[in-house]
Amino acid sequence: MITTQIDRREALGGIAAIFGAALISPLRRAVAQDADPGMGPQNVIFPDTQRALVDALVERIIPATDTPGAMEAGVTAYIEMIIDEFYEPGEREGFLRDLQAADDYALERYSAPFTELEPEQQDAIISLAEQQQLDGAEDTFFDAIKQLTVTGYYTSEIGMTVERVYLPVPGRYDGAYPYTDGDRLFSN
Repeated sequence: MITTQIDRREALGGIAAIFGAALISPLRRAVAQDADPGMGPQNVIFPDTQRALVDALVERIIPATDTPGAMEAGVTAYIEMIIDEFYEPGEREGFLRDLQAADDYALERYSAPFTELEPEQQDAIISLAEQQQLDGAEDTFFDAIKQLTVTGYYTSEIGMTVERVYLPVPGRYDGAYPYTDGDRLFSN
């Protein structure tokens, strides 16, 4: 019996290539060190309230649909691992401040923490971050959380085998594979 494992390192490198020059420095360091994008940190970075905030943010970026979303794929643990292992101390502090800025804005604007807001309200805050207009957050905050979410999701087992259809190599090349818009993409 032949067993095939998902190569997360290869997937991380491929996803990083998509971001190109816009790739955030911590992910660039992870790729350069041929990091194993395991899904858990060695050290706890997020207190429970902040972990819930990151869960809410990543779930709005890649929500559950007919496939599991980022939260179910364990993306928060992945982000915590990247922050723990590949963020420099100043970068880590800045990322944590940016998270707090999102929660502070939610409290100021909606009188509730981000995690308790309606999805539309959460999306409005994320849109402000994307437009670099979220008070107290660095202009790079949305790019960072988005890149971490996408790389965490598509290097997870759920992202590689449920969201996409996993075809292990060796396989056969079919340059005329029939698919229609809306079909899931394949990964290998």
